[in-house]
Amino acid sequence: MMTSPREKTAPRKKEGVELRRGFTTGSCAAAAAKAAAYVLINEQGLETVDITLPGGQRADFKVHRFKYENDTALACVIKDAGDDPDITGGAEICCEVRFYTKGFGVVVKGGQGIGTVTKPGLTVPVGQPAINPVPMKMIKDELAKALRDTDCPLGLEATIFVPRGEELAKKTLNQRLGVIGGISILGTTGIVEPISTKAWTDTVIASMSVARACGVTHVVLTPGRTSEAAAMNVLKLPQEAFVQMGDHVGFSLAEARKRGFAKVTIVGQFGKLVKIAMGATRTHVRDSSLELGFLADLALELGLQKKKVDSIRTGNTAREVFLDLYKTAGGKELFDRIREMVGNTAREILGGKIDFECLMMDYEGKPV
Repeated sequence: MMTSPREKTAPRKKEGVELRRGFTTGSCAAAAAKAAAYVLINEQGLETVDITLPGGQRADFKVHRFKYENDTALACVIKDAGDDPDITGGAEICCEVRFYTKGFGVVVKGGQGIGTVTKPGLTVPVGQPAINPVPMKMIKDELAKALRDTDCPLGLEATIFVPRGEELAKKTLNQRLGVIGGISILGTTGIVEPISTKAWTDTVIASMSVARACGVTHVVLTPGRTSEAAAMNVLKLPQEAFVQMGDHVGFSLAEARKRGFAKVTIVGQFGKLVKIAMGATRTHVRDSSLELGFLADLALELGLQKKKVDSIRTGNTAREVFLDLYKTAGGKELFDRIREMVGNTAREILGGKIDFECLMMDYEGKPV
């Protein structure tokens, strides 16, 4: 039984909110390729096309537009990312197909808006279009099915393209990873999980693979773009050395250890570093009262005045406390202790052979 994208991506609950799954760029590219092949072979359009996902499920995709002209066919689908805040959600994923005149079988190329790999370390070789192995197999499999189903005796040459791909790529880490000129066609399951942990950890893995392949021995982990920009202004290291870990501190440290980096630096603002100092290896859970209690106890231990300790304990946010401590005698000592405790958390994961440091940035991007 075939399933529509909406049915296949039935809502799942998270904290009382129903979130809908979507489809990867790889699934969309495979659907567009199969649709274009049918348009070419049958010389007529179609409204929907079904594909087989890597897990064996089948799904229908609506064909957004198609064209047949001069022995060339084009078909496009719109990517439905579900409720995931995906940069490529709503993008048109297209394929142009023509008969392959040099033999039987299928050939897949990258066209407009598909990036080209320029750095080693990714799953796609340097010089090739950024279509990952699983999506590439999906595309080829669907093209081959079209040939079999229609008893077509010819081969097919398919070019995947994304009209707004180059523009969308500017909002991703592709340039950092050495993918130039467009987006990547990704996906290992064919399905986008809303607010996916795997999407982030996959990016961490790819970033570290590129860093090692480029000869980087010192990697810098940051929670996001703001702290990364501040780190880049202070640490004069190759661009590939900087990895956005998001909330996945423990995972990123373990990956750094596995890949044998000689040195790891964590750079962040006060609030994130406090969480890590408390022993958190995933920092997305917010509990301000717990953080402020921890900070107040630490301030008391370091000998800050009782009035200051009480103001920390009753503060609204870690940021408010930071701005107050920044101007307070004893504040620097507390900041130093937090950095030391971040180091303790990190070294439990990194082990004793990897050099580690922690840099705290203020909210203007300057070292504390």
